[in-house]
Amino acid sequence: MLMLGVIILAVLILYIIYTLLPTFVMRLFSLGVLNRSSVPGKMALTFDDGPDPEYTPQLLDLLAEYQAKATFFVVGEFAEQYPDLVRRMVNEGHEVGTHHYRHLSTWLLTPIDVKRQCYWAGQVVEKITGQAPYYYRPPWGHLNLFSYWTAKPFRMVIWTAILGDWNLGLGSERLLKRLKKHARNGAIICLHDCGKTPGAHPNAPANTLKALKPFLEEYHHRFKFVTIRELDEAGRHEARAKA
Repeated sequence: MLMLGVIILAVLILYIIYTLLPTFVMRLFSLGVLNRSSVPGKMALTFDDGPDPEYTPQLLDLLAEYQAKATFFVVGEFAEQYPDLVRRMVNEGHEVGTHHYRHLSTWLLTPIDVKRQCYWAGQVVEKITGQAPYYYRPPWGHLNLFSYWTAKPFRMVIWTAILGDWNLGLGSERLLKRLKKHARNGAIICLHDCGKTPGAHPNAPANTLKALKPFLEEYHHRFKFVTIRELDEAGRHEARAKA
């Protein structure tokens, strides 16, 4: 029994070193990830898990209404099913990044598996759009000990705020309050335009759309809603100017 306990403890420690520790350290110190910015007057809305045939077109219509640009971290298998939506994202000036080929956590994958998920998703996007994606967000924001290397050549993006909009019970009013609470210079907001992934409710994106409408109405005069690429490049320019 003692030996079994030692083995279990050793496995647990190794798992923490492989998963929780690098996720905490890399996100806290922005090591190899873009998860914060202070660029004045600009915010980045990002949407994970799509595209979705019901909610993504509505979201694109809403963004167009307020001339807001966004970044979509698409799941490769869904992008394959709905290529016209991915092409529409690009045609309307949005950034398309990757979110693995399947919505699988890096905590449950080997480094080789992560590399394959990134590669397959990137190939799907490039085939559809003719453009190789540059930005990548790991599902759930999970990182592991080898994420810095397995993500290359992509640039990893996390967020300054993730608002729980995959939960239908959150409701649009509470989501709107959270959006307003986190609206600030350089914010990277994580939302979802699809509810087909583990832990999400299929109808939750309806709340996201209901909350975004009044949020954009109120804030599109205060901030310019830009893609991750524009926010990233503006941040680098700002850093060089201060150096």
